[in-house]
Amino acid sequence: MRAWDADRIAAAAGARVARGAAAGPGRVVIDSREVGPGDLFVGLPGEHVDGGRFAGGALEAGAWGVLVAESWEWDAVPAAGGDGGAVLVAENPLLALQALARGWRRELGVPVIGVTGSVGKTSTKELLAAMLAPQRRVHASRANFNTEIGLPLELLSAPPGTEVVVLELAMRAAGQIAELAAIAEPDVGVITNVGPVHLERLGSIEAIAAAKAELLHGLRPGGTAIVPSDEPLLEGLLPDHVEVVRFGLDDPLPAGLELPFTAAHMLTNARAAVCAAQAVGVQPAGVVEYVPPPLRGERVALRDGGLLLNDCYNANPLSMRAALADLSTHTPDGRRMAVLGDMLELGPDEVALHREIGRAAQASGVEVLVTVGPLAAHMLEAFGGEGHAVGDAAAAAQLAGRIAGPGDVVLVKGSRGVGLEVVAESLADV
Repeated sequence: MRAWDADRIAAAAGARVARGAAAGPGRVVIDSREVGPGDLFVGLPGEHVDGGRFAGGALEAGAWGVLVAESWEWDAVPAAGGDGGAVLVAENPLLALQALARGWRRELGVPVIGVTGSVGKTSTKELLAAMLAPQRRVHASRANFNTEIGLPLELLSAPPGTEVVVLELAMRAAGQIAELAAIAEPDVGVITNVGPVHLERLGSIEAIAAAKAELLHGLRPGGTAIVPSDEPLLEGLLPDHVEVVRFGLDDPLPAGLELPFTAAHMLTNARAAVCAAQAVGVQPAGVVEYVPPPLRGERVALRDGGLLLNDCYNANPLSMRAALADLSTHTPDGRRMAVLGDMLELGPDEVALHREIGRAAQASGVEVLVTVGPLAAHMLEAFGGEGHAVGDAAAAAQLAGRIAGPGDVVLVKGSRGVGLEVVAESLADV
């Protein structure tokens, strides 16, 4: 954004220039500890601390300028000092950040692809970026930069010369994806699937489907909606102003495309990514340089000849079944073992949904099941093999280390709040 001066940035953000500056910032940050020379620091109000209070320190650290609420204007202006330091003032700095990101998206003028779904959105985003990279200069959102704060920061970090932007859109409640789509103005929208995630907040699977479909309704006219071919919940929610492309597990992949995995759920994600790439004029080909994001299906060879499937970033019934199906494809020298934690935010059916995962584990050939937490313990009620129930991740780490044997393939998966990464770490250190 170096070509944008203070007046242009303020106009895009809906802010007022209290103090100007020449040229423009190199990047936009919201953490004052990360501020460096040439940055624009946006002081967002937080749950405990208002970021505006750090505006003066950001300017003293060499920031190009700050964007703060009106209440912090006179704290920031003196800190700007002599010749440097723009001070921009907005009634709501978060809305200003979002408006600025939308303005930069329009300045880039390139296709934007939005990806959401109950399961697999991060993997699909990463696969899509890997498929596009050999043929386009692609900018893809990092890690968890998929919220009302993270998404605009990712848009603003897309450099001039970017040819395709790929963004992940997260959801905690109805209306959030619509809010994100209004910032990103995507040309292509991908829904990987609809599953029982956030049931506690949204109340029904139908409400979840409607929330995901907000992405499709936020597409630019003439855009492309990419949806699962086997998801009837979306059929009545498809907008008229876009082209609809469907994908499924049985669809052929492009000839010559080489993928570094065989798991069914990942192949489905790959088909969604192929459709999205084709929607922006790219035909994926060759070897796809894809590495699983941390804690999302990582494969770690164990010293005793076993294999750890580290998928403990998060969990819900859909992703649990996919992970168990992947585990079932392995033929270990030892046993198939699963350490499964509570699936959170499932609402009134949470016990029944956990029992179903116990049955799925049995059907997937799991021989040893360790459950972690009070909800996961219900899995053992429908599991017929060797079972152990523990209360927390620390106890699971100790138990798994004792009972995992040479040649075992061990799946570790649970909701983020269970903290099963300590189990994965302990097994990897054995």
